[in-house]
Amino acid sequence: MNPSLLDRRFATIGRHSPLFYDQPIELVSASGVWLTAADGTRYLDAYNNVPHVGHSHPRVVEALRAQAATLNIHTRYLNDRVVAYAEDLLSRFEEGLDRVLFANSGSEANEIAFRLAAQHTGATGVLVTDWSYHGNTRLLAGITTGLRTFEGLDPNVRAFPVPDLDDAANRERAEADVLAEALAAVDRAIEQLLEHGYGMSAVILETIFSTEGLPRVPEGYVQGIAERVRAAGGLVIADEVQAGLGRTGQRLWGYQRHGLLPDLVTLGKPMGNGHPLAAVITTDELLEEFGSRNEFFNTFAGNPVSSAVGHEVLRIMDDERLVERAARLGAEVRRDFDALTARYDRLGPTKGDGLFFGFGVFGDAARRIPDATTTKRIVEGIKARGVLLSRIGPHGNVLKIRPPLAIEDEHLPQLLGAIRASIDEALD
Repeated sequence: MNPSLLDRRFATIGRHSPLFYDQPIELVSASGVWLTAADGTRYLDAYNNVPHVGHSHPRVVEALRAQAATLNIHTRYLNDRVVAYAEDLLSRFEEGLDRVLFANSGSEANEIAFRLAAQHTGATGVLVTDWSYHGNTRLLAGITTGLRTFEGLDPNVRAFPVPDLDDAANRERAEADVLAEALAAVDRAIEQLLEHGYGMSAVILETIFSTEGLPRVPEGYVQGIAERVRAAGGLVIADEVQAGLGRTGQRLWGYQRHGLLPDLVTLGKPMGNGHPLAAVITTDELLEEFGSRNEFFNTFAGNPVSSAVGHEVLRIMDDERLVERAARLGAEVRRDFDALTARYDRLGPTKGDGLFFGFGVFGDAARRIPDATTTKRIVEGIKARGVLLSRIGPHGNVLKIRPPLAIEDEHLPQLLGAIRASIDEALD
């Protein structure tokens, strides 16, 4: 890393914009699943879900170049690009989820979704899980529970804990008991919103619960939340920025793992493979209600260049069968992780689904004491072996492994080898 570059960053962007690793990496190029640093070191990317079909995918680059050289304008003019993309995107959702509002980021998409919900329900009460992140607008800062914010939790917001069947406190309990206790917490949160006059506007669920550390939730948990929110008059928002577009394998959307049909679905980062693109998917009824009350438009959302890029991402996913690959490689990694964690009583179990996976690191054999310090040491050791990943969870002790869907069989030995060697170094 160039020390003067870090100084220049601090002098312009400031010291509070976060950087990964003890020694930040200066990256200069990328291709597929590989990132190249300024010193020539190549790193296997096992973290970034933004380059969904691979860094600098030639078809995405060409789609962007060709459309940028032809026309780029906002959506207050007719253009086939945005309509064709909208049609293809919506064809990948269930019947009824048949309208789309394009946006520029996941934050903006979630902001719009809450605006639709508030106008539809006439309520302001919001439910959110108690260790989550959904964006950085003022509204979303007021519902953030997994990061430090000056605003804190807004008075019209209630947070509830997400159960993990793998937690030490739940391992010996019946799943039905864990489910009942978890849903009782949701009931109490809704009752508080109603008692204080906020009503029930919406719950937002990031459907793989990534910030929470990929908990293994009881069967029927997500459906139970949705039923309670709807009974109280609210809507259900599925935040698919992390879990969507085939990340979890076999299914295209994370909410489908739970048998849920949301009222609003928000999309972001991976839609544009690095190009700023996001969306809210909803029903004709909700969009018609919102559109008839608001003159809503967005200068950049849904422009022809963004639409060309987003549409090409969908085509590449189909042509390269990336959802099926995510399921197959995810199952292979899980088997390897199961064998690795079985060697150490301070590790495990394997968590996640498809190409979003990890496992916990603990300070004791009973796996009751999360060990963030050792987890960080493991992440740094993996980086030193040429692989980039991170860590998540309320205690920072769950490895966060989320490579581009472009990862292939030939890349797994380096990924798994770096993780094994770093684990051995840290724990032996």
